[in-house]
Amino acid sequence: MPLDENTGNVTVVKLGGSLAQTPQCTAWLDALIAWGGPLVLVPGGGPFADCVREAQAVMGFDDAAAHRMALLAMEQFGIALAARARVFALAASIDDLGRMLRAGKIPIWLPAKMVLAAPDVPESWEMTSDSLAAWLAGIYGARRLLLIKSCDLQAPVSAAELAAAKIADPMFPHYAAQSRAEIALAGPAALSNAVRLLQNGHMPGTRIAVPAIV
Repeated sequence: MPLDENTGNVTVVKLGGSLAQTPQCTAWLDALIAWGGPLVLVPGGGPFADCVREAQAVMGFDDAAAHRMALLAMEQFGIALAARARVFALAASIDDLGRMLRAGKIPIWLPAKMVLAAPDVPESWEMTSDSLAAWLAGIYGARRLLLIKSCDLQAPVSAAELAAAKIADPMFPHYAAQSRAEIALAGPAALSNAVRLLQNGHMPGTRIAVPAIV
């Protein structure tokens, strides 16, 4: 359930790390600013998470350590995104999110504090920023979840099909269902009409079907 009467109007938007070094990253940020939300932006891990994977392969540290480092990778990408415009504000807690939204800001979620305190979140590469975005949508009571990625879908698919195609992580169907949010995936083809759709109360891209419970 929403934490207060306003959280149900919020859209959680996950910006894929694969876009980090592309012009689409800036274009999507500009589109989200033009729309104005209310939204919470969840950063992917991007090149920072790639560094964690590479280091783990060489150094051999366990997945629990990699999990903590991957959360920090998301935070690094989030800090980089926040430098784009003053409307963005970094937020590490539910209270931060609410305060930033009430101030008319677009909060960028720094996940480490909340996720490391949550015993239900596995310390595994099986759960990446897609599932964490769905987890946050559920915790916050957000009505919608928009995944922005570097690929387009040709037709609506289920969350399970998305995971099977490795477009989302294996845990995504579970956390998507728990979130109870309306979910869509937007790729490059959705960008041109994104602002208009968002301003009219719709999500760009393709709808993701989620079962009632997983």
